[in-house]
Amino acid sequence: MNKDLSIFERSRPGRRGYEPPRPPFPARDPASLFPASSLRRTPPALPEVSELDLVRHYVLLSKKNTSIADSFYPLGSCTMKYNPVANEVAAAMPGFAWLHPFQDDAEAQGFLVVLHRLERWLASLTGLPAVTLHPAAGAQGELTALLVARARHEDRGEGKRRTVLIPDSAHGTNPASVAMAGMTPLAVKSGPDGLVDVADLRAKVGAETALLMITNPNTLGLFEERILEIAEVLHRAGAFLYMDGANFNAIVGVTRPGDFGVDLMHMNLHKTMSTPHGGGGPGAGPIAVREEFAPHLPVPRVLEHAGRYSLEWDAPKSIGMLRGFLGNSGVLLRAYAYLRRYGGDGVRSIAEHAVLNANYLRARLRGDWHVPYDRTCMHEFVATNRRIKETGIRTLDVAKRLIDLGHHPPTIYFPLIVPEALMIEPTETESKETLDAFAEDMLRIAREARENPQLLRDAPVTTPVRRLDEVKAVREPRLRHPCPNSAVVSSGLGSAASAGGR
Repeated sequence: MNKDLSIFERSRPGRRGYEPPRPPFPARDPASLFPASSLRRTPPALPEVSELDLVRHYVLLSKKNTSIADSFYPLGSCTMKYNPVANEVAAAMPGFAWLHPFQDDAEAQGFLVVLHRLERWLASLTGLPAVTLHPAAGAQGELTALLVARARHEDRGEGKRRTVLIPDSAHGTNPASVAMAGMTPLAVKSGPDGLVDVADLRAKVGAETALLMITNPNTLGLFEERILEIAEVLHRAGAFLYMDGANFNAIVGVTRPGDFGVDLMHMNLHKTMSTPHGGGGPGAGPIAVREEFAPHLPVPRVLEHAGRYSLEWDAPKSIGMLRGFLGNSGVLLRAYAYLRRYGGDGVRSIAEHAVLNANYLRARLRGDWHVPYDRTCMHEFVATNRRIKETGIRTLDVAKRLIDLGHHPPTIYFPLIVPEALMIEPTETESKETLDAFAEDMLRIAREARENPQLLRDAPVTTPVRRLDEVKAVREPRLRHPCPNSAVVSSGLGSAASAGGR
């Protein structure tokens, strides 16, 4: 066994932490209950550990992890805000948690009511009347919207429209989703103000343009001030305006995308609505669309007839099933609980405090850190290392030093149009004391870069593992290790998680 993996290996022959109860039916040979073809011929290669060793193992791993529950997490464009415990309590209620996906509609009225009300609430917040809750995350929401838009074009005899315009500041999932939808991405430039260059947009809109995928506010934390003009350019050309709703947290309850020309959009409920986020899921990325797109939404849809709720499958123009069942219903339930907690009048405060916190941090940092778009921002802003660049310190060094000081680093090197970017989003759930502590540590790092740059290059020094070769971790992930007394046992070690926001 490799020495570096030995600390994770706790399996020893003959150890047991749990013994299944005996079946309640009369004793008989268990093999007689199943077809011979479904029976194993060799025992499964499972780890053999005591309960105490198992508990210590996972508690030890949890102490080596970080989360929003134990540190500030200003991961720009990912909106890593606090997930209220009340949401978890609601999702654990037996009437919800024990409901089976194949349950008859008549026996699932409570959950169907929740999902239907959530759809209506999201429609109200977006200004777009038709909603589907299917997509499991933001990127899948993008793909769903693209497929719906494509189906709409084909339905009206314009199937040739396969070009999708994407600003150069967009999330990387945008062009990937376009390719998966069988369409072609085309970049639109940003102007010196960080916003969409409308002249470049006008030059690239044509008869084959299907839509523009715009993030508003964009990844620089700036609201697209010419959004009405952008919508007019697209609609006049017969194209649609799609909004990547990753940054909806900045405007929720303040303005509705449907009111400034958006035709389709997705929402990341694991961002704006404070449901669990990270670790590969589960997430939720519903889309909202104008009424003309409703026939193309995935099936089934939750419909209400005379006070009864059902899953409707009869939709001949639908793009079909996007995934199994109706979506990550437990996550959707958490989002519903979150919205009920705020109420219609309180949702606006989410955006107001997110914007206030971001501008407070921007104002505190802009002296020692270069802020390329130093004006009132929305939920996030971008800073760079330009003012300490002569020290040789890179953004990666800053991020690693922040770990030693007890903060999760912001998103780094994104958006791509800003060299050495630090993308900082404090969210609305953080206190002034937390923001001040982060600001002081950022100012401290700027001083350290000038006085002792090696300190930053050596960071992190407080973590169990020092700097990893992140490129190699992605290209050559080590996801398994040998078990000394059995076959191969999977572990959670290996690839580094990306700083994506989807």
